[in-house]
Amino acid sequence: MSEQEQKISELRKVRLEKLQELKSLGLDPFGQRFERNTLTRRIIDDFEFWENQTARVAGRIMSKRRHGKAGFANLQDIAGRIQLYFRADDLGEDKYELYKKMDIGDLIGIEGQVFRTQKGEISIHVHDMVYLSKALHPLPEKWHGLKDVELRYRQRYVDLIVNPEVKEVFIKRSQLIKEIRNYLDDKGFLEVETPMMQPIPGGAAARPFITHHNALDMDLYLRIAPELYLKRLLVGGLEKVYEINRNFRNEGISTRHNPEFTMLELYQAYADYEVMMELTEDLISNAAFKVNGSLQVEFEGHIIDFTTPWKRVQMLDAIKEHTGLDFNSLDDDESARQGARSLGLEVDDRASRGEIINEVFEARVEEKLIQPTFIYGHPVEISPLAKRNREHPELTDRFEVFIMQREIANAFSELNDPIDQQERFAKQAAKRAGGDAEAHMMDEDYIAALEYGMPPAGGLGIGIDRLIMLITGSPSIRDVILFPTLRPRE
Repeated sequence: MSEQEQKISELRKVRLEKLQELKSLGLDPFGQRFERNTLTRRIIDDFEFWENQTARVAGRIMSKRRHGKAGFANLQDIAGRIQLYFRADDLGEDKYELYKKMDIGDLIGIEGQVFRTQKGEISIHVHDMVYLSKALHPLPEKWHGLKDVELRYRQRYVDLIVNPEVKEVFIKRSQLIKEIRNYLDDKGFLEVETPMMQPIPGGAAARPFITHHNALDMDLYLRIAPELYLKRLLVGGLEKVYEINRNFRNEGISTRHNPEFTMLELYQAYADYEVMMELTEDLISNAAFKVNGSLQVEFEGHIIDFTTPWKRVQMLDAIKEHTGLDFNSLDDDESARQGARSLGLEVDDRASRGEIINEVFEARVEEKLIQPTFIYGHPVEISPLAKRNREHPELTDRFEVFIMQREIANAFSELNDPIDQQERFAKQAAKRAGGDAEAHMMDEDYIAALEYGMPPAGGLGIGIDRLIMLITGSPSIRDVILFPTLRPRE
């Protein structure tokens, strides 16, 4: 046992002894309901109203100091912190003894008069107090800093207690999702729920998690995307639908990837990818302003400006601008492969021109995209669910939004031709048979749905976690997921 662990063990032993003392006095250390009449922040913000009034607040003790027959403590609730003033003559000897036994981390409820100290600090003069929960484990003395990052993620409950800025991130996360819902509801979209467990995973190029249903004796997959089910609803006549929920992908973990993450997906009948462009920039800029009160946010040394309209660049033009390669002249697979190799990229001899275009873009262009930018015109080989462009059928009516070198959104005019869709699924299935675990499976029921007739439509997916990273200035996806996936402790 380390010296630190030994110290914590000794402190916990002392707290257990205090717990027994409280019980011996006939008190419940893990109390009952406590009715508050305000929060700490409200008292501070509206002191003129609360001065000399009786406040009932509850929260966690974050600091404590005593001077003979009087003492102070700081109480923290969801809204903030406020100073408490205890005096034996007013509180009574028995209750003052409780104050003396109180540890940092304990949860208490108090009633007292609001006043301002001689030093000008807004405080509550406590007249009564009750234990609500005895903390048996001491809060860490030093929680900030890189050495504690993994511990912060593993014990998010402690992280939220001792780091107010972390709490603010998750409050903003909740506000952002609320604003997105409000925006879409006002636009006439219907929020729906689709299966988390699917017999065929579809809607994205990703490796799924597999589970087994015992009663049906069948394998099921945690969904990698809700897309194919949401588009079935378009077939059924629900013309504007959205879902904000979890997706699961059995892939690597990084500062931008977590195996389970939150996505917004929406579909609008009789629309296309250009309608989705307008909706995307309007939705994101609106939500960013509602949450931050500004269209500018600082992220990793850059000022990101969400002011619309955003820059729009065709993918092939972006590649030519940043690499000099002109894929309009590299019009077959072999010349495309040679062009990529001239940039120092390793390329599979079987890779198609469309796949090469995407590889070059990811390797040489993404890192250049800082401000919100629409990249459109993706090759059909990497867009099996998107409608072909009429003038350039080797490309699709698809776009991605990049901000700070990150893909934030993906959208396209939805492919509603069942014959074309079946052919593309067949090509994907061949790739899968050849060892590509991320290729789409054949989904015969989805093809059947399309054969009943799906209206032309635009679809959009936005990575909620990545968007929140940008809006809150958080460098890692683990900073915006309350309980990220971590490797077990050894």
